[in-house]
Amino acid sequence: MDRNIRTLFATRTLRLFGYGFLSVVLALYLSDSGFDDLFMGVLFSSTLLGDAGISLLLTTTADRFGRKKTLIIGAVLMMFAGLVFVLTSNPVILIIAAIVGVISPSGNEIGPFLPVEQAMLSQLVSKELRAGVFAWYNLSGSLATAFGALVGGFLATLLQSRGVSVLDSYRVILLGYALIGGILAVVFTGLSRTCEVVPSPSAAVSHSSFGLHKSRGVVAKLSMLFSLDAFAGGFVLQSFMAYWFHVRYGANEAALGSIFFGANLLAGFSALLAVPLARKIGLIRTMVFTHLPSNILLILVPLMPNFPLAITMLLLRFSISQMDVPTRQAYTMAVVDPDERSAAAGITGIARSVGASLSPVVAGAILPVFIGGPFIIAGGLKIVYDLILFRNFKVSEVSDELK
Repeated sequence: MDRNIRTLFATRTLRLFGYGFLSVVLALYLSDSGFDDLFMGVLFSSTLLGDAGISLLLTTTADRFGRKKTLIIGAVLMMFAGLVFVLTSNPVILIIAAIVGVISPSGNEIGPFLPVEQAMLSQLVSKELRAGVFAWYNLSGSLATAFGALVGGFLATLLQSRGVSVLDSYRVILLGYALIGGILAVVFTGLSRTCEVVPSPSAAVSHSSFGLHKSRGVVAKLSMLFSLDAFAGGFVLQSFMAYWFHVRYGANEAALGSIFFGANLLAGFSALLAVPLARKIGLIRTMVFTHLPSNILLILVPLMPNFPLAITMLLLRFSISQMDVPTRQAYTMAVVDPDERSAAAGITGIARSVGASLSPVVAGAILPVFIGGPFIIAGGLKIVYDLILFRNFKVSEVSDELK
């Protein structure tokens, strides 16, 4: 295997471990620091909105500025955000750090990393292997998120059992997150020039807009749809779900870590099943036919009468909810030119960040009134997204789409 591919898998694993490590305790840390549900929603929205702006700047210029340099900058911003959250509880400074830095309230990808790494991987592997590589790439991230959530939850519980205050135990987690950002910056320096891109001839003769030329139309359509999906997902960020199980059923940090360990483990392995399914029925059909039932299960979570059934619905949902991810990534990389890939992945990712940034504020306002509301709203909106995607893009699937 190419050394660069091994490096990208290693950075993906380390980064997602950090995101999972933090996500289980982030909302609890803010709550114990004296912030209410609405402020948490505002902060998470600021995090995702700031991510959209930073990612727009970095990913749309990455193919020209340098992909490796872009990744290093993202890692430094990740370290910066973690340190600020440790050092202050000033709400204004926290919001500024959330906007400028890279911090994940969802346990999922945030920042410029995913778009740039997708573009690199698409360049380093053949078109026939692309969907499979993306599946393993997503599996590595899901496994890392799962273990990060498990370790973060148990570490907080262990520290508290040894006499460390609740807030200080959470600060240890935040320090670990900042350290991971620093390690990432160092590891990214090992990427070679083969990860960079040579501009295509069409870029020279076609007006470039945000790093795109002839693929602007399809990227715009995909971006609008992905934004709707992410807006729905913003109602059920992993930090919010952890907080929901804590408030509704009194689940402690260790239990929450175990829950999301299992959930992310199931999500990761489900991505592998998407590859053979996509070969049989196509990328778009795989995205829609697996996503629809997962959204029904999401709606059922708060409707369950007890903790075991709620957990069962959540785990069943995670067992199929991520099958659309490698297929969505492969489809996006397939419909653009090689020198548009960082920009296309970045713009669609930014659209997702913008969509996701708007909903946590609403979710924070809804939680005190109807604690199960975010699950139901998220599931319903995601079903709408699935139906629109199927109607508008299924006809474009052809056997040679993975160019």
